[in-house]
Amino acid sequence: MANIVASAQSLGCTIRQVTQHLKKVRAKLAAATMLLPLLLTMGVAVPAQAAQALVPQPPQLAANAYILIDALTGKVIAETNADDVLAPASLTKMMTSYMLAYEVEAGHASLEDQVRISEKAWRTEGSRMFIQEGKLVKLEDLMRGVIIQSGNDASVAVAEHLAGSEEAFADLMNQHALRLGMTQTHFVNATGLPAEGHLTTARDLAILAMAIIRDFPKHYEVYSEKEFTFNKIRQPNRNKLLWRDSSVDGLKTGYTDAAGYCLVASSKKNGQRLISVVLGAEDTESRARESQKLITYGMRVFETHSLYDAQETITNARVWGGVEDYINLLLESELAVTIPRGQAKYIKATMEIDDGIQAPIVAGDILGKLVIILDTDVILERDLVASEDMRKGGFFKGLIDSVTGLVSAE
Repeated sequence: MANIVASAQSLGCTIRQVTQHLKKVRAKLAAATMLLPLLLTMGVAVPAQAAQALVPQPPQLAANAYILIDALTGKVIAETNADDVLAPASLTKMMTSYMLAYEVEAGHASLEDQVRISEKAWRTEGSRMFIQEGKLVKLEDLMRGVIIQSGNDASVAVAEHLAGSEEAFADLMNQHALRLGMTQTHFVNATGLPAEGHLTTARDLAILAMAIIRDFPKHYEVYSEKEFTFNKIRQPNRNKLLWRDSSVDGLKTGYTDAAGYCLVASSKKNGQRLISVVLGAEDTESRARESQKLITYGMRVFETHSLYDAQETITNARVWGGVEDYINLLLESELAVTIPRGQAKYIKATMEIDDGIQAPIVAGDILGKLVIILDTDVILERDLVASEDMRKGGFFKGLIDSVTGLVSAE
């Protein structure tokens, strides 16, 4: 210790200067180690103990499989057989339309493209848009034919335009499925017509619906359109909830003998968006009724709160040997929680900051963790990362930090 102080004096650094620096460091360290006051915008105090949340059981649906999730947080609110591998029928077209939007946004295609209709597309059986072989049809019209009219002919035409063949398009569909985390899904075609190995799960379809809404919000608006007329033939959207519930704005219906009647629906009310997936209902009325049960339950019993924005600075951390004493820590993505209604006032948070953080630092380095607690249960953890790069300081700065570290340790 004496040697270090002597070295500091030889450089014109007095004990008084070091002491003053230590006082500043200690004050900042005390502030940095305080608990994080969460939900300041709500203006509530956190009680010592939360009241027990009374949460009713979710409804039991007349369907083979189903799931209800919050679209922002991905929180699963209710599920039954959500990982059973089943035929998706025309819910397949959600991936077909997702890929159409993906290719347009990437600049590989345009909604103004004129697509020549092949014989294969024209002859495709099942639900149809009624396009004609050899005719040119705008890609934007085909998009509505896929989403609103559930046209198998339109789906094949889109696949051939974007990938050259439906087989090549199906390969791309599977690549996108893996990228999105749809680990139990395998596509064979762009339509959902029965085919060996063409399978998915309720959970994977919820992931896909969430991606459509998140990644392509303008494209998603088409899912709420109630009808589309092409070639003087008007066809309504088969999603009955668009007429029954003003909060519902998508997504897609499906039916085959193997799959039964299916519906993926999304509802947004008071800033909260839920996604329901119902597979294997008895008929068109049943799939709408059972989906409504799920959505109503979720909206009445749960609520979602956005706590922090993406890239929002949460706190700072002491850095040793850097050009600055402190670096800001932030969250890389938005942080939100889905909890039972009336429990928001019982949320609190703590931070766990790494000890002995040394420069140099690269922006994005994980330097701590934010822990969200409801009553006594940890419900979410998120990494705190460095907001920017920080270089090593010079010799004098390193010396000061060495003295600071020794005194703090004592």
